[in-house]
Amino acid sequence: MRMIVFFLVGLLVHVVFFMSIFDIYFTSPLVHGMAPHASPLPAPASRLVLVVADGLRADSLYKPDANGSTRAPYLRNVIEEQGSWGVSHTRVPTESRPGHVALIAGFYEDVSAVAKGWKENPVEFDSVFNESRHTWCWGSPDILPMFAKGATGGHVHTHTYPAEREDFASTDASKLDSWVFDQFKSFLLSARENSSLMSSLRQDQNVFFLHLLGIDTNGHAHRPQSQEYLENVALVDSGVKELVSIMEDFFENDGRTAYVFTSDHGMTDWGSHGAGHPSETLTPLLVWGAGVQAAQRVPEPQNYHDGYLQEWKLEGLRRLDVNQADIAPLMSSLIGVPIPLNSVGVLPLQYLNTSDVFKAESVYTNAVQILEQFKVTSCPSVGHFLLNLLAHRLLTESRQAELISKARVLIRLEKYEEAISLCRSLIGHALEGLTYYHTYDRFFLGCSVVLGFTGWTSYVVLVILKTHASLRRPPTHTGLNPSVAVGVALLMGLFLMTQRSPPTYYVYCLLPVPVWYSNSDSLASSVCLPQVVSFFHRSMLTIGLALLSLWPLLSGIYTKARVRSVSWVVGCLCLASFPMMPVVGREPNVHMMFHVAVCAYVPTSTHSSLQLKQGLPLSNQIISWITLGSSLLVPLLSSTRLFHRLLSIFLTLTATFLLLSTGSEALFPPVLSWLMFVWINIEQEAMLSQGIPGRLELSTIDFSDNIDITKIRQLKLDDIRRSYFFVFFIITAFFGTGNIASINSFDPASVYCFLTVFNPFIMGGLMMWKVMIPFVIVMCTFESIQVTTQLSSRSLFLIVLVISDLMALHFFFLVQDNGSWLDIGTSISHYVIVMSMTIFLMLLSLVTHVLTSRRVSLCRTRKMHFP
Repeated sequence: MRMIVFFLVGLLVHVVFFMSIFDIYFTSPLVHGMAPHASPLPAPASRLVLVVADGLRADSLYKPDANGSTRAPYLRNVIEEQGSWGVSHTRVPTESRPGHVALIAGFYEDVSAVAKGWKENPVEFDSVFNESRHTWCWGSPDILPMFAKGATGGHVHTHTYPAEREDFASTDASKLDSWVFDQFKSFLLSARENSSLMSSLRQDQNVFFLHLLGIDTNGHAHRPQSQEYLENVALVDSGVKELVSIMEDFFENDGRTAYVFTSDHGMTDWGSHGAGHPSETLTPLLVWGAGVQAAQRVPEPQNYHDGYLQEWKLEGLRRLDVNQADIAPLMSSLIGVPIPLNSVGVLPLQYLNTSDVFKAESVYTNAVQILEQFKVTSCPSVGHFLLNLLAHRLLTESRQAELISKARVLIRLEKYEEAISLCRSLIGHALEGLTYYHTYDRFFLGCSVVLGFTGWTSYVVLVILKTHASLRRPPTHTGLNPSVAVGVALLMGLFLMTQRSPPTYYVYCLLPVPVWYSNSDSLASSVCLPQVVSFFHRSMLTIGLALLSLWPLLSGIYTKARVRSVSWVVGCLCLASFPMMPVVGREPNVHMMFHVAVCAYVPTSTHSSLQLKQGLPLSNQIISWITLGSSLLVPLLSSTRLFHRLLSIFLTLTATFLLLSTGSEALFPPVLSWLMFVWINIEQEAMLSQGIPGRLELSTIDFSDNIDITKIRQLKLDDIRRSYFFVFFIITAFFGTGNIASINSFDPASVYCFLTVFNPFIMGGLMMWKVMIPFVIVMCTFESIQVTTQLSSRSLFLIVLVISDLMALHFFFLVQDNGSWLDIGTSISHYVIVMSMTIFLMLLSLVTHVLTSRRVSLCRTRKMHFP
């Protein structure tokens, strides 16, 4: 009963610690309650056409080919003759959803959406589409519904193709873009026969949005240097040319249409995106039409030192770079709609060909809109009194009013340059203040969680010393005095009430009080530093495995079991090679898998079929799903003898891992399994050398046998070493092949044996199972070692609990709420992994126990009795 209570309390504590990062690091920066603001002057354009070529790199559009010819002649002509151009610097994570949100809503990725995948943002937000009179959209079902969902009045009209068309194995993904252009043409043709629609189209403040996914799909499937990708760029160029011609003809060349052509993100040379490489963050931006500055010739060198102007042969034309979120206020100004309420973009005035007063009024509106967010965030209350005192560097409300009034006066006095300069200064201070207020509670909550972590770890150490070791401590209470504990809890509760804190804050801040009431010990965590470093520098795993290979030599086991010791050394060194291999950016090399089992045929055949544009063979898909589904069932049909059952588990899981592999990582499970077998054998030799009585022969061990409780022994120093080895192998299993990085930086190649149609949740689930397979292999091995060493599973679990908690404390401070999905996702993955060792390690050990000790008979054999 005490064990169940301990388990439930431990589970509760770790769930609280895990959830705390979402209140500390991943709260939404979006605020609500602001009033919309728009320039009072007439807009230069009546309508806007936004074309987003998903996954288009800047160099793929701007750079001439090997013959010096452009791949996009029409858009090149726009750059040279008609409009302004530059590079839109996207901010990580370079994915479709955050890219489009930055473009159309003007704010960067809401980190609280990190668990939402590609398709939607969990917090409602305003956008240029919502502020427009009408918006018509054509494109992907993964993007368009996101902007229609929060729009008021039903004025955002979406037209999408079926999700099944987003197939990475498609013979011609550019058909997605052809569909969009065809639908747009049909729409305008139908308007000539629909008076109601024609009336809507003739109004001002309208937006036409074309989302082109073909380039991104071809980039994932064939890489950005492929013929398919480059031909898709040419198709988009000709499509935009025809689109402009049709628009101008439809509106009788009234000169009131503005055009914006850009991309949501780029793509690496190996066909992935999500991180911060220049190939992913540099995207093209072309703006032309009504109210837009025409092409400007510049005889002198421009202030760019990246070498792209010379490489793209554009050094004679003015380049105007922007941040991606700046495009939203630019589009708003062109058609005269309010800037999106949560936009943090700064209007790029260089793109406007308007009067000085219009520019000044537009920047003034931009400043007022961002200051509105700052006012809502810094709204004074009793609880934020201290906060407002500390925010001396930020704008007070009276200072805001004074400066904004001064800007208005400067505009009236026609001192436009001074007004623009003042407004830009206001915008900078307001953005700094938004960040300050958003992260204000972080330090306070972090301290509370750290106190809880250290108190819980100390308590577990006391439990180990009292109940599982021969070392006994006197029954003295070293915790807090009861009256002191109650007093601290009351003071903390009163403070939180004055802060008007949410309920979860009470949990984080009051939990340390009962924990430290039970004990007041603390524990150094330097022993876990190598494991922590290995999460960030995978080469540390190589060093660690190389050092582990010396264990038989240093412990003296080598002299008594030479063959097993040599196997251990070779196994460790072979496994040590995997952390040195590439993680993200490796090219598929499926031919290596011919050397690994029969299942290598399926990925090899699938790869060949996709290369020939014949799609995913149905037979291969069926085999893959059957193999996946049977990977946990087939072991239950085998004998429960230790080596028989382990061999069955390792082989079935390895087969599934093969189907999810694209190269050398396919060899990882076989090498890991080999080392785990050696570990089981060499632990037996260690017990023999220590003279532990009751040693069992491995050939006689059966998982299904009941454990003799009388033979369970107390903890010894070597058991701490076994637990340390286990934690190290768990980390190696997770990061030895870089599978976590493969998940966080989207590359669908690993799941092509199962499906090629874009489905982020199924694809993510398959990749997570690939991550879990080495973990299950190590867990089954640890289960075997518990049986063979006759040690209580609870004892080993408590040691692992202490080690993983100390590691979790390290990673709590290393969680990131900015950067790429690779950076954010990896930091969360690290924290989740070490927390998972304690949250569901016992649950997973139960699953492992079933997997090793239970047997399923498909048909029962009747017992025969002979006379």
